[in-house]
Amino acid sequence: MQTELNKVIAALRDFYAHEGFLFEKDIGERAITHRFAVYLERQFSGWAVDCNYDRLGERTLHLPHGTIISTDDHLGKSIYPDVAVHQREIPNNLLTVEIRKASNHTPLEHDQHKLRALTDVHVWFPYWIGVLLVLDRQHVTMSEVYVSGLVDDPLSRWFATRLAESGLAAAH
Repeated sequence: MQTELNKVIAALRDFYAHEGFLFEKDIGERAITHRFAVYLERQFSGWAVDCNYDRLGERTLHLPHGTIISTDDHLGKSIYPDVAVHQREIPNNLLTVEIRKASNHTPLEHDQHKLRALTDVHVWFPYWIGVLLVLDRQHVTMSEVYVSGLVDDPLSRWFATRLAESGLAAAH
């Protein structure tokens, strides 16, 4: 998993090197997510990298009723991953990334719940790794790594340390 997370760090490094305009002009999260996906795609040759992908193989992605996450994307609060690194046809789901701007004041629990659901081994073809990134104009202000439906604390600490060593996050 560290190999995949190092690729996320490389994509973040390129993203911050070229996309400062998005933060200077306070552009929305969906545009930021798309531009990050462009850099992430360069790191994962042989994989499809999509934003807001709503399928698991031939099936439309839905969660059980009663969940706090909606499959209706008109409110921008869907289960669809912000960024998915996967093989569409098989399906083989490697990595999902949720991106938030640090200035977003909606509850973080939405994205956390979404990542728990998307990496849950009881879901049909879950993502192997989930990453939550909270971004400001200069660096990552918060990150978490999800595996098997839970925050993986050791991997989250490792990832945060690597981000800090790369100059992409404040040191702890």
